[in-house]
Amino acid sequence: MHIGIDARLVYYTRAGIGQYTLHLAQALARSFPQDQFTLLQDRRHRTPLVKSANVDVATSFVPSHHRLEQRLLPLVVRGLRTDVFHSPDFIPPLQAQGRFVITIHDLAFLIYPHFLTQDSARYYGQIDRAVRHASQIIAVSESTKNDVVRMLGAPAEKITVIHEAADPVFVPMDRKAALQYVRSIYEIPEEFILFVSTIEPRKNVSGLLRAYRRLVDDYKLMPPLALVGAKGWLQDSVEAEVAQLGLESYCHFLGRVSTPDLLNLYNAARCLVHPAFYEGFGLTPLEAMACGTPVVVSCVSSLPEVVGDAALLINPENDEEITVALWRVLTDATLRAEMRAKGLRRAGAFSWERAARQTMEVYLKAAGRSA
Repeated sequence: MHIGIDARLVYYTRAGIGQYTLHLAQALARSFPQDQFTLLQDRRHRTPLVKSANVDVATSFVPSHHRLEQRLLPLVVRGLRTDVFHSPDFIPPLQAQGRFVITIHDLAFLIYPHFLTQDSARYYGQIDRAVRHASQIIAVSESTKNDVVRMLGAPAEKITVIHEAADPVFVPMDRKAALQYVRSIYEIPEEFILFVSTIEPRKNVSGLLRAYRRLVDDYKLMPPLALVGAKGWLQDSVEAEVAQLGLESYCHFLGRVSTPDLLNLYNAARCLVHPAFYEGFGLTPLEAMACGTPVVVSCVSSLPEVVGDAALLINPENDEEITVALWRVLTDATLRAEMRAKGLRRAGAFSWERAARQTMEVYLKAAGRSA
């Protein structure tokens, strides 16, 4: 079978959907050498994303999310002559004829529409048509599948849940070595709490800051809070809240970091805290668990589905629950050891090879073929 995969977004970002696309394409090429794959890459991406005998590269002058995308992309896709074309970034070429698979990662743009830019609203506003146009839909969690059925009216039988996996680079390391690496780059003391995500309202950074202030005042615990992630919506208001709470000397905003830096930060941290209000999957907690790092995470949307019994679950609306969970992890070495063991087992249950096999079954279903 000949499968096309839209990989243009990888040029702009290796995180999020870009990472999903890249890891899935690599796993598909390894797992199905008898099938042919064509990756549609941005013309400015000079090298093949996946180097394999069964992977071809097609380049496109049409940028991702461009206003002319839906006029021009169908022409590009038609020329590929694929049996199935996969759009990992939600929206397929809506005017093209053929068999299309789309991946829906979350519906945050419908749940939090007031946080969208005008361009994002225009692009993701096509989701209803995308769901109707797709032959098959991949949802990255049962939670996301339920949202798609409930909010978009998609038939449940058209949707297959396929979990993502952590990048294989995220593995346990010697903590002393990780600490030495981190301290050589960032001015962070040995004991620190880690937050990894875009700094935006739905990630509940404000709730985390309030909970951390309580940790300092009521429990007299003062490990620094290291916040990793790109600036998002209302970053300025978060920084203002840090000042208002008097946390300037405790909070370290590290911005985007490289993958080697993140690997070492995960391994050096006492715990990861992820108090988001909503996640379509929750890759960050999975990456941390793959490194053996204890995780404190919200009990909402897809997050319990991802972490299982390996994390401490908190209500993101309850600052005190966040504080107590952090106190428990920071002060109980036995609990940390138990969470480390459970986290490693849980993370091992997810793999890109499994995701590739399940995705191929969706391609076959979309093409009207049997496995």
